Amino acid sequence: MDAKEVIARRVAQEIKPGMLVNLGIGLPSLVANYVPSERGVFFQAENGVIGLGARPPEGMEDPNLTDAGGAFVTAVPGAASIDSAMSFGLIRGGHLDMTVLGGLEVDEAGQLANWKVPGKMVPGMGGAMDLVAGAARVVVAMQHCARGKSKIVPRCTLPLTALRRVDLIVTELAVIVPDDDGLMLRERAPGVTVEEIVAATDARLNIPENLPEMALTEAA
Repeated sequence: MDAKEVIARRVAQEIKPGMLVNLGIGLPSLVANYVPSERGVFFQAENGVIGLGARPPEGMEDPNLTDAGGAFVTAVPGAASIDSAMSFGLIRGGHLDMTVLGGLEVDEAGQLANWKVPGKMVPGMGGAMDLVAGAARVVVAMQHCARGKSKIVPRCTLPLTALRRVDLIVTELAVIVPDDDGLMLRERAPGVTVEEIVAATDARLNIPENLPEMALTEAA
């Protein structure tokens, strides 16, 4: 199981029956592969779709049906197409149960940076600012390090996506909960030691005496 699958499987466990959930582009979009269809979850994209399904088989792509990142998707029974005003009204009005976003940095205050300065060869803002501010729960799904450097840092050096503290961080090494006391380590990935997590993390972690492993048995 590669790093992205570990992350996607673990995040999928956070999605409860009947939720309305936004998945960010890239790694977060993989989460839908591990949410059983009978759970009755509707995935929303800020470009105006509620009820996104999996990526279609090659040759079956519909150019009029994409997620917010422009990737081809399918639609599940009961899906709806809405305009951008309605879509962002859902987000800004606090009607999303959860959003799952990628991250470039998360700091000890639980603040997320997932975009960079215009003009660089890097991701743009997209709808992330609205999603972090408006969703009931914000989960960051990202690989623990990039180019050998920790993405969980004492203080974000990149522009913050929003001032709000995120609710959960899931990487291929650990599950971390930001709270008033900093970053609490909640779970470790199978076969990963606490020492390995600490060595890969620049930020200070609060570590409980007993740390369980992630359970990654669930699949769609």
